[in-house]
Amino acid sequence: MPAILDGLTVIDLTQNVAGPYCTQLLGDFGATVIKIERPGQGDDGRRFAPLWQGESAVHLAFNRNKKSVCADLDHPRGREIVRRLARTADVFVHSMKPGSCESRGLGYEDLALENPRLIYGSISGFGDTGPLSNLPGYDPLGQAYSGIISMNGHPGSPPARVVVPIIDMGSGIWLFSGILGAIIERGKTGKGSRVRTSLLETGVTWTALMMTSYMATGQVQGPAGSASPAAAPYEAFQTSDGWALVAAGNDRLFAKFCGAIGLADLPGDPRFNSNSVRVPNRFELHEILESETRRRNTAELIGILQEAGVPVSPINSLDQVFADDHVNQLGMFPPVAPDFRIPGMKFVDIPISIDGERSVQRSMPPRLGEHTNEVLRAAGYGDGEIAELRALGATG
Repeated sequence: MPAILDGLTVIDLTQNVAGPYCTQLLGDFGATVIKIERPGQGDDGRRFAPLWQGESAVHLAFNRNKKSVCADLDHPRGREIVRRLARTADVFVHSMKPGSCESRGLGYEDLALENPRLIYGSISGFGDTGPLSNLPGYDPLGQAYSGIISMNGHPGSPPARVVVPIIDMGSGIWLFSGILGAIIERGKTGKGSRVRTSLLETGVTWTALMMTSYMATGQVQGPAGSASPAAAPYEAFQTSDGWALVAAGNDRLFAKFCGAIGLADLPGDPRFNSNSVRVPNRFELHEILESETRRRNTAELIGILQEAGVPVSPINSLDQVFADDHVNQLGMFPPVAPDFRIPGMKFVDIPISIDGERSVQRSMPPRLGEHTNEVLRAAGYGDGEIAELRALGATG
């Protein structure tokens, strides 16, 4: 992928998943990302399980294409390091609670005084206003408060979160998108701007379809398993040896599905002859269809449905996805540099290519403080000053 953000410098005061994913995306697109971490501790994400040769999978997944600099934000000299870096940076991103950066002299107004072109991005848990703004935010809290967990899982089962961190990663994508928009706007005005998002806002945004349906009907969507509330059959069906997901979301595809499994007359049944009647009769329909899908193994069912032009997929486990020929031909698992400290590791790439090229893995996830001296020297610090900062505990 062309390094379309090459030449831009990002100061990254984020940790865990949401903020680091945003800044990793900026790095994937070519920006120089300087990750500020606490001396001796670093990003909390460095300690999450599982560990791979002593390094957290969370850190490895969301921190490539970055440089790590240790600076203690609770030490005046540590804060001065960040302010000095921000004077010549293009983007500043943090995921601290609202007011935390401001109390340290690192708020938008503070930094914009010395760098009016600075784009200042932030991710919080519950937003910058309102009675919950000071509460900490994590992906499962965002899923719970936004209503996503109430719709996940199967009817009658305990609450279940989406195990993929959709709130964290989604918030990172939203902030990344807002920063790109601010970069375009700065190109017109010459001025930076402030870009904000929160985990809660991301969660509510993901409910757009169900929330609009609620406003239209007054009916509150609950857990639906693999089914869609908008179409039927649009769900998983059991086979003789597993499951297959069928997405026959219109009348034409429903007829093809029925014909392929020997139920060619079913689309003429008045209970099922249009999607509008199939949806309220979905449970009865599911039993009829599954009585036939169970007669075939998964590979056989998928084969006949694909031949009939019916959208269908196996329900793959992660090991199957990792080994899948099609996924690998797409280039979703590019190998890392052969001399990387964890042999055999591969990245999960972003789903974008430009002019046929994917993102460039320019550098591995950094060790804690790996680039402190390099970055400080580039910012004008002499070796004596760097040694003094380390002795004072302002850096690592």
